[in-house]
Amino acid sequence: MQVILLADIDKTGLKGEVVEVNRGFARNFLLPRRLAEVATPGAIAAVKRREAQQAQFEARTVEQATDAASVLGRTVLRFEVKAGPSGVLFGSVTTTDVADEIWRTRKIRVDRRKIDLEEPIKRIGRYMVEVEVFDDVRVKVKTIVAPQGGLVSDEELPEGGFVEAPPAPVAAVAADAPVAETAVVADVAEPADVAEDAAADA
Repeated sequence: MQVILLADIDKTGLKGEVVEVNRGFARNFLLPRRLAEVATPGAIAAVKRREAQQAQFEARTVEQATDAASVLGRTVLRFEVKAGPSGVLFGSVTTTDVADEIWRTRKIRVDRRKIDLEEPIKRIGRYMVEVEVFDDVRVKVKTIVAPQGGLVSDEELPEGGFVEAPPAPVAAVAADAPVAETAVVADVAEPADVAEDAAADA
């Protein structure tokens, strides 16, 4: 059965992709949880139109990529997410979330597969997420993952880390560079292990 994913699903695909899945997995897990929609011809056409529109804003030369990297280097992405008392998220912030937020706030299209996040962000904190805008053009984007409700100031958030690749200090963003901060209440993806369990039951 073909579906269009509405969220990143581990071992299945990324948001916006048209994938073939087991019918039981779709009907019992993906569709009821609104993690996917049936891939009708109209829905597939809408996905292609959206991708074509965004493709116009993708860097095609080194000069365009350098300009985009300059903008992203002064940008702060901020995700407000549900988290437990220990700072662990009820879900995660994925490369798709980062790419979508860059597009929403800056209208810059980046390939989510070229966002250097070895695993989804699962804890509140401050992160430097490296993005490859073009061949040999990379930039680190300051990303803040904060708990909903704003009970903790951004300065009090710990510096986050990735498996085997801790991010650079937040100070890596030039202190005198103007910063355009954005905010979003993220609809984070379901934990990957839940998707795996449902796939096993299908």
